[in-house]
Amino acid sequence: TEKMSKRWGTGTVVIPAPLEVDALMRKVPEGKLVTVNLLREALAKKHKATIGCPMTTGIFAWVAAHAAEEQKQNGVGDITPYWRTLKAGGVLNPKYPGGVEGLKKLLEAEGHKIVQKGKKQVVADYEKSLIEL
Repeated sequence: TEKMSKRWGTGTVVIPAPLEVDALMRKVPEGKLVTVNLLREALAKKHKATIGCPMTTGIFAWVAAHAAEEQKQNGVGDITPYWRTLKAGGVLNPKYPGGVEGLKKLLEAEGHKIVQKGKKQVVADYEKSLIEL
């Protein structure tokens, strides 16, 4: 629609598979970060599309996060490091397992500093830790 085109752009849209989103999230090593928007850009590039669907990419990141936490509770050691996937602007995603406080602990354990920005918690200088996918 015109409203969505103004926000996300025009052209072709890729709707990723859940496992594609999870695979990209798994590529983020300790100490590094990615945003959902960077995931969308990587998916669009992979599929030669203009836009990575913001709705499905966000939903599949949420699914990957909750699946990883479920695996962790079942004793699986190698899980998707969902806490390294941030919202735009370096914002911690309150909908991920453990909420903002849980994410804060995991990110601080990897050396990131979390600061309050308005009502949101963000990773300070997150841009310096972003990974290129």
